[in-house]
Amino acid sequence: MNLSSTIKSIQDIMRKDDGVDGDAQRLGQLTWMLFLKIFDQREEEWEDDNSKYKSPLPKRMRWRNWAAYVPGQDGKKKPQIAASEVINFVNNDLFPSLKDLNANASPQHKVIRGVFEDANNYMKSGPQFLAVIEKLEEAIDFHDFRTRANLGDVYEQLLNDLRGAGNAGEFYTPRPITQFMVDRINPRLKKNEVVLDPACGTGGFLTATIDHLRNQRTTKSGTKEQRAIEAAIRGFEKKQLPHLLCTTNMLMHSIDVPSQIEHRNTLGVGWNEWSVNDKVDCVITNPPFGGYEDDGVGGDYPADLRTRETADMFMALIIKKLLKENGRAAVVLPDGFLFGDGIKATLKRLLLRDCKLHTIVRLPKGVFAPYTTIKTNLLFFTKGAAVDDGTEHFHTDVIWYYEHPYPPGYKSYSKTKPIRLEEFKPEQDWWGIEANDFADRVENEFAWKVDFKSKREQADAAAQPHWERAEQLGNEASALDSRIRDLRESIKGVSDAKLRMPVDAEIDVLRTQADTLRLQARDAQASGDRLYWPIYNLDQKNPNAPEEESHDPDVLLDKYKALLGQIEETENRLKSELAAALAYHFVDENA
Repeated sequence: MNLSSTIKSIQDIMRKDDGVDGDAQRLGQLTWMLFLKIFDQREEEWEDDNSKYKSPLPKRMRWRNWAAYVPGQDGKKKPQIAASEVINFVNNDLFPSLKDLNANASPQHKVIRGVFEDANNYMKSGPQFLAVIEKLEEAIDFHDFRTRANLGDVYEQLLNDLRGAGNAGEFYTPRPITQFMVDRINPRLKKNEVVLDPACGTGGFLTATIDHLRNQRTTKSGTKEQRAIEAAIRGFEKKQLPHLLCTTNMLMHSIDVPSQIEHRNTLGVGWNEWSVNDKVDCVITNPPFGGYEDDGVGGDYPADLRTRETADMFMALIIKKLLKENGRAAVVLPDGFLFGDGIKATLKRLLLRDCKLHTIVRLPKGVFAPYTTIKTNLLFFTKGAAVDDGTEHFHTDVIWYYEHPYPPGYKSYSKTKPIRLEEFKPEQDWWGIEANDFADRVENEFAWKVDFKSKREQADAAAQPHWERAEQLGNEASALDSRIRDLRESIKGVSDAKLRMPVDAEIDVLRTQADTLRLQARDAQASGDRLYWPIYNLDQKNPNAPEEESHDPDVLLDKYKALLGQIEETENRLKSELAAALAYHFVDENA
């Protein structure tokens, strides 16, 4: 029986167990058992290399001393613990021991405790539990290179299958996406560049990075370069199941001590707790979007960046706290980030100011189905160098877009027709190099560019008179407020109503004038904002694509709603401009 069939037969055994409910629990159960099995075989290798090697596991808790089948008196292999006792041992001895390991004793102790901190044994049937162990014993020989290589592929398929298991799908990014993004960021082994995924899930971007770095090894590759690869990856994961899956994934990719995969909530770290030492050369990630953090998380973010939406929080962190100067990033984000306003517009302004957003690859629907059908985008950007001359500098001048098409004959992606790496060959051929500012790129049916610098300068020029008027009106209102305070001070302690009356009357007039000025200032500010902030709508349609007439009722309804929205926005703008002009006219007449 081949490895893939063995894993499926193990899942079939688990389906018979009353304690295991659903694909996510089956995969979690299989993974912690697989972790201990593989870790034990890795320990055999470490013991061969180092006679003084000492296991971080208590002797009784090592796989070889409780789970491995051993020859009986008749020579046939048998379990070391009876079926009637194994569940009790796992629940009351094994798990408590591993959960209580001293994480400070060594990186290995930390890894194992992190794996089992929130892990569970779901199986209730001793015979079925031993049947799973027997299958693992038969199939998993991590010393065998072929098994080791195949196991990585089988595990990848298991993670892919998990996409249908409810929310568990958020932990998996399709392999072609991870490979393409890593390939374009191109972390360099010789430069000792560090790659971080701050929401690493099951480790797809990190395993793609490991493969990418291994392809850069020289013919004299050995321990030194292997250690360099291990030091080149970092991952943070909030949830227990994906952290367990990721740690096991690292073991399968020959990362001996995956202590750099931390079980932590990246967004739970205080804004000012991040230091310069936390910054890395490359960030490659698919942050969870559409979710919200608990109250209090992110409460110390700068006021203009304060939000509870997870993808927005990750973007703020990547730009301000995680990327080194000239560091490179590739991030998966939904369409909502591109066209969103409010905090999203503020974030995009920060992105385009502090970084060079050079490429947006627009993916079609279905890439992440069934987890989500939302259209997603791959944003590629480089952190700009800080300029401290008292003026504001934008590092983004031109944004290139590439609209990734469906393969011929496809109308969507699905589990049976997923996206494939070879589909990205046109993007790779078109890409060019950042060193010459992508001078070799050309527009085509799928690629176009937006001159953001010109748009920004034009919008800024159009908005400035309104903003300057808003500031002037605000200053005039403040001057009146100051005059009002002086007048109030002048009648302080005066009890005679006749003496107070003219001053009170003047205060009332001044207050009315100040309120009018503030209203006009708000209108002027809003007029300027309406001219300026739309440039941060990055949801740009492909101008080179042929116009497709759709008769889909849903599409037509969306177009109708969009048209109504545009009409309403135009009406509101006209009303606001008219109100501001009339208010200004009446103030001038009363002056």
